[in-house]
Amino acid sequence: MIGLKINAKKTKLMFLNTEKHPAIFVEGKQLETVESFNYLGSCITTEGGAERDIKIRIGKARSAFIRLGNIWKTTAFSKKTKLRLYNSCVLSVLLYGSECWRMTDKDINRLSSFHNTCLRKIMKIFWPDKISNKDLHEMTNTKDMETLLIQKRWRWLGHVIRKSSDDMTKVALRWTPEGKRKRGRPKTTWRRTVENELKERGYTWGTVKRTANNREEWRKLFLALCATRHSKD
Repeated sequence: MIGLKINAKKTKLMFLNTEKHPAIFVEGKQLETVESFNYLGSCITTEGGAERDIKIRIGKARSAFIRLGNIWKTTAFSKKTKLRLYNSCVLSVLLYGSECWRMTDKDINRLSSFHNTCLRKIMKIFWPDKISNKDLHEMTNTKDMETLLIQKRWRWLGHVIRKSSDDMTKVALRWTPEGKRKRGRPKTTWRRTVENELKERGYTWGTVKRTANNREEWRKLFLALCATRHSKD
């Protein structure tokens, strides 16, 4: 017999858009129903937002930054080398999986605050020294957090669009959940975020889909999207 083998102790249930939670049993044991779980390093919740995942990411990135404390303090390495280490060992931890996050202004501000604080410590800029975040990014040759998030989101979108039509990620991109949403203002979704970024820059989904299949043209569009965002700061 060929089938799916389920470990009842490791298997959890999560229900979305439903008030009824039927009991499901495996080998006589009822599976636990949860509101959040970790999957491939990311925290999945019933709310669908990224707030909890971002909190976890910031905690892990802060831990990585603290472990490299002796590197930031020493004068044996140049600031250029320290920034490269920061990008490789801290920023990569902070933004893991961020291309799929449903972002709010509050989430972006929390990430920006952590990012800028780390850069100031590396550059040894402390109170009462004052410097704007824009000058800080120019000094360190880094991008602001919102630009970094846009880059990751659009780089990932290009990969998804180039996949076959039956690929799971591409199906999820155009999938609409069943049921009715609650009354009130619609939540900011990942797709709405992308659509707003397109609208701000005068692009349409049709343009994006056609361009993504040509890697060279997509690279130009990708750079133009990021450059437009950066020029607004």
